[in-house]
Amino acid sequence: MTTETATKAVTGKTYQLLINGESVATKSGETFDRHNPANGEVVATCPKASVEDTDAAIQAARNAFDSGSWAKAPARQRAEVLRKTANKIREEHNELARLLASEVGKPLSEAGMEVAMTADVFDYYAGLALDIKGQVVSNYVDDALGLILKEPVGVVGIVTPWNFPLLLATWKVAPALAVGCTIVIKPATYTPCTTFELGRIINESGCPAGVMNVISGPGKDTGARLATSDLVDKIAFTGSTEVGKEVMKAAAGNVKKISLELGGKSPNIIFADANLQSAVIGSLFGIYLNAGQVCQAGSRILVQQDVHDQFLAMFTNFTAGLKVGDPMDPQTRMGPIVSEQQLKTVTDYVDAGKQEKAQLVQGGGRLTGDEYDKGYYYEPTIFDQVDNRMKIAQEEIFGPVLTIIPFKDEKEALQIANETMYGLAAAVWTNDINKAFKFAKGIKAGSVWINCYHTAGIPQMPFGGYKQSGIGRELGQEGMALFMETKSVSIKLM
Repeated sequence: MTTETATKAVTGKTYQLLINGESVATKSGETFDRHNPANGEVVATCPKASVEDTDAAIQAARNAFDSGSWAKAPARQRAEVLRKTANKIREEHNELARLLASEVGKPLSEAGMEVAMTADVFDYYAGLALDIKGQVVSNYVDDALGLILKEPVGVVGIVTPWNFPLLLATWKVAPALAVGCTIVIKPATYTPCTTFELGRIINESGCPAGVMNVISGPGKDTGARLATSDLVDKIAFTGSTEVGKEVMKAAAGNVKKISLELGGKSPNIIFADANLQSAVIGSLFGIYLNAGQVCQAGSRILVQQDVHDQFLAMFTNFTAGLKVGDPMDPQTRMGPIVSEQQLKTVTDYVDAGKQEKAQLVQGGGRLTGDEYDKGYYYEPTIFDQVDNRMKIAQEEIFGPVLTIIPFKDEKEALQIANETMYGLAAAVWTNDINKAFKFAKGIKAGSVWINCYHTAGIPQMPFGGYKQSGIGRELGQEGMALFMETKSVSIKLM
């Protein structure tokens, strides 16, 4: 499975909490190990924070914000820190990618793309930090002025998932820092390592002590405390819709501001007039990126009946050639599932699909053998002739499991696409521009891609969902607005 040119995975690192600019042990001394999902080796030993540790991090962020050392710093100072952070991430690209691949299990090539995009996001918000401005109402009456001011919201609690731990942290951290907020971030316990490295890099780039704090540990202690603390002004959360609802309930105690990026069951719609070769390749990327552990994964392919058989034959042929294996092997295109628990979740959904009489045409089981037995590897899996009411078509699986749903015409395709509680993303493949725009407007989703999936090469577009896929938009200028308050000042001229 591993070639001679494979990069060696990271092992044996040790981390401490990052609080008030210093690395500190937990008050209890407790730690936990993160194991590589590809081979079971210990990637790192990490601190298991308690409520007491979380409170210390929150207080450090509160003190830093109230002191004004960051919130009142000149915009150019904040921009410079973000720019230095971007440059340092690029300098450490190879090691960060190796660490990311080791803790998540994604192929090294995908990890490298995540690191590169992370640096780009910091550069983007370094630029926007220099362009924060309000408005003036000057001509409504002759003897008064209205000022509309933008100010940082305060202390931000950030809770991030394990599938893109570095990039999704950055989507929140970079705009929050750009406007002058202070931060306590809690990464998922499966993947805390790159977030600790990010915190270190930000501090080394000149961020004042207490502005960027990183803790790790069980969500019931750390995440819950962030959501309920009166010293935290906002929660920014990415994760499942189920957990997002609990975050909303916890934050309601003091009407804390929230932004949520939650689950998806995204339709990937392929019309008979599409370029099928492009649609197949794009759809492979849409479902098998990061082993399908992507909130916006194109896990529901809606394919027009006229080209169904041709598309399925092409897609299964490409899937059969997909190399699953060691994330460090440059030939690998799909790595393991992140954990044994997530592997069980995927297995249970596949069993449900079989019970519901969906046609299993490829995959459907755990990969075994000497090269796979130490990790959580699962076959790329395809179900055909799926009814949109089935469990596997309605619930987020978060694994390399694809459902294919045939449709007759545009009306039926749009109906099926929108028959879900989610509304995160969608894609449409067609050479008919009228049809493309019709579906772009008709689909209830925060992102719609035309003749591509995940991206059209345009960075920093606002991202978020309709319905139960979330609240708010990350990235773009909208992503910075999430971390600002609006103040109206009325001035009577004497």
